[in-house]
Amino acid sequence: MADRATPHPFRLWAPEARHVEVEVDGARHPMHAVPDRPGWWQATAPADPGGSDYGFRLDGGELLPDPRSARQPYGPDGPSRLVDHAAFRWSDTPWQGRALPGSVLYELHIGTFTPEGTFGAAAERLDHLAGLGVDLVELMPVCPFPGRHGWGYDGVSLWAVHEPYGGPDGLKRFVDAAHRRGIGVVLDVVHNHLGPAGNHLPRFGPYFTDRHHTPWGAAVNLDAPGSDEVRDYLLGSALAWLRDYRIDGLRLDAVHALADDRATPFLEELSREVDRLGAATGRPLFLIAESDLNDPRTTAPREAGGLGLTAQWSDDFHHALHAALTGESQGYYADFAGRPDGPPQAVAGLPRGPLAALARTLTRGWLHDGTWSSFRQRTHGRPLDRHRTPGHRLLGYLQTHDQVGNRALGDRISATASPGLLAAAAALVLASPFTPMLFMGEEWGAATPWQYFTDHTDPDLAEAVRQGRRREFAQHGWKAEEVPDPQARSTVAASTLDWSEPDREPHRALLAWYRELIRLRRAHPALTDPDLSAVEARYDEAERWLVVHRGPYRVAANLSAEPRTVPLGGVHTATLAAFGCPRAPDPSGPRDRLPLPAASVAVVRTTG
Repeated sequence: MADRATPHPFRLWAPEARHVEVEVDGARHPMHAVPDRPGWWQATAPADPGGSDYGFRLDGGELLPDPRSARQPYGPDGPSRLVDHAAFRWSDTPWQGRALPGSVLYELHIGTFTPEGTFGAAAERLDHLAGLGVDLVELMPVCPFPGRHGWGYDGVSLWAVHEPYGGPDGLKRFVDAAHRRGIGVVLDVVHNHLGPAGNHLPRFGPYFTDRHHTPWGAAVNLDAPGSDEVRDYLLGSALAWLRDYRIDGLRLDAVHALADDRATPFLEELSREVDRLGAATGRPLFLIAESDLNDPRTTAPREAGGLGLTAQWSDDFHHALHAALTGESQGYYADFAGRPDGPPQAVAGLPRGPLAALARTLTRGWLHDGTWSSFRQRTHGRPLDRHRTPGHRLLGYLQTHDQVGNRALGDRISATASPGLLAAAAALVLASPFTPMLFMGEEWGAATPWQYFTDHTDPDLAEAVRQGRRREFAQHGWKAEEVPDPQARSTVAASTLDWSEPDREPHRALLAWYRELIRLRRAHPALTDPDLSAVEARYDEAERWLVVHRGPYRVAANLSAEPRTVPLGGVHTATLAAFGCPRAPDPSGPRDRLPLPAASVAVVRTTG
């Protein structure tokens, strides 16, 4: 490294340290306090800007990785390595960005999207996504975590990229390859907690506070003393993904778990800074929140008192669709299955059937908008103004990593639902007023589960996670041996997509159906219209059919095991797409009603 070494600046926030050294390629250099920034230290030392290993020693202690490290080649506990972002050669293909409204998202996990589990292998499958019609790929977290395999939500080093996936340059090559195919990239980031292993931040300063407590322990410090620097750390990390890696948007994990009592919430500050960066780069950068609050203020403009985020996940739509397809009514599915539990006066206004709940979410955005929640045993949510809030501010989906992976067996809905029901659900997602999102493999009804897996190198932590998982599901009647071992390599292998499936039935037909639906979205703007007030949904709970009105089009779904004839609310003029039923219905039948075989769906045009 010495032949390429040049004077390089190093900076560190360590407000409680009395003496700080930076160690670069084995040589120690004293750092000096920055006069105008309390708690900050700086030094200039010879280093290769694209390859020197370094770390910091506080008061003569052990070598610690840089909290703002862009690369951890030896894992979260090892020394950091400098990265020269300017040295990466991006392709010459101009990329103007990809806006969220009107787009189709595809959530994937790098480690199980392919058998290799790398950015490079995932990039080789981008042609599949381009052919499917995907606009944006949403990557699950890629920050470093112990071991090789994991979901990524226990990551640390929030500026770095998991080395086994391919490190910083691997991520850049993936983004570049996606952009060449016209696909934007969204990155899932976690600000509400850090992993239990490899987290050295508390040794540097008050990154966490006992002022608030979360399911993961002390809260990330967003409002206690020292929180200005902590917020700057998180903001800098978020902007670095968008700037240095040319990511198009961020998905913010569990923002309801961000404990923040300051007058200007961290999320508002983040949205403002992202908008500024978007204006400077000329790209439509955006933020998507995962929020459990059902609060329209999450996406309301900052000028109107909101946080200014672009969109938020809608678990209500997922729960309603899942309950309608499966009949499940345990836990939070109770209200969506039409079986609310609570005081009579509280549950009186809730839908009394799964199709009624689904119709309500399709037309109002949420089921819980100030209504009683059986799961929470209290009222929940706040109404959307469906005349002013476009539906594209809510993400609609049939499956996500959470809703699949947090089941005991990690079983996808394809394990129990027929291809016809899966096709009906796909039509309801992709022709909804929401921004649709697919979970990897969903488009062909993947038979592989997606289970919870870890690769903790600490044996005590590994055993605690294993036993905790078993205890969690023992409460619901599962035996310990039935719950997959998170630490077993077989659990990761079982969760990896089988890319031979799309070439054989019934997967091939379902994949063709998804492609056709996404094509229809582009060809017929009414199918992407985000105006919630213009959506109408009619249904028959007993006969289990649902018809969604989208301008002159109808999405007619029969979810029952028997043939049904459904009213269209107009005169049928053309069938745009059909699964499980003829494209051309009997011409001698009534034109305002559509016969549908069991478990089938059609998208038709009507007049009148």
